[in-house]
Amino acid sequence: MTPLTQGIDCIIEDGAQIGENVRLGHRVIVRRNTVIEEDVSIADGAILGREPSRAKTSTLVTGDLDPLVIGHGTQVGAYAILYAGTVIGADCFIADQAQIRERCHIGHHVIVGHNSTVENDTTVGDYTKLQTGVYLTAKSTVEDHVFLAPMVTTTNDPYIARTEARHAATAGPRIRRGARIAAAAVLLPGIEVGQEAVVGAGAVVTKDVPAYQVVMGVPARVIRPTPEEQWLFPRETDI
Repeated sequence: MTPLTQGIDCIIEDGAQIGENVRLGHRVIVRRNTVIEEDVSIADGAILGREPSRAKTSTLVTGDLDPLVIGHGTQVGAYAILYAGTVIGADCFIADQAQIRERCHIGHHVIVGHNSTVENDTTVGDYTKLQTGVYLTAKSTVEDHVFLAPMVTTTNDPYIARTEARHAATAGPRIRRGARIAAAAVLLPGIEVGQEAVVGAGAVVTKDVPAYQVVMGVPARVIRPTPEEQWLFPRETDI
């Protein structure tokens, strides 16, 4: 068994479970509600297993949460914050100052870039990449092999925080496998981006994007098909 390696001033609460060959930097906090599998590396100042708090006016639902689970071989950057109730898959890379909220499921080999935020109740598929400053709103679904470029922003409230109807209508985007979203694009609530679709830089997506199509502009509109040589996933009719 390879012992835990840790820097100075780390806090590991009773009840935390830590596997073999785990490396903690300086001033890492591991809350009791945390499971770290083997061969995981945690950089300085990270907080693992944080319990969510809420403002008095917030509509956030918290409740009892399962442990945070960090899969084997994953790297967590400096000052990242990972919340209880979330599962991080194997061999992920969570960059410096990233934040992943409660009840998220992150697949294997996922990259979450510097200063990116994944809000609560969101699913991210295997081999997906979130670049610097991506904002994934609550209740989003991102499938496998998706690419989100820097500063992509998603939304989930069609009423912009007014009227009680917003609670039932809240829905983040669904981004299908192989889709790519270019820098600083904005997706409105409930949008679906189809398989192997491409959204151009700075686009504002106000309606569903068809599979295998490129959209650009404000509002986004179909420009041309996605080049076939760029596909990771063929159409079912082509199989």
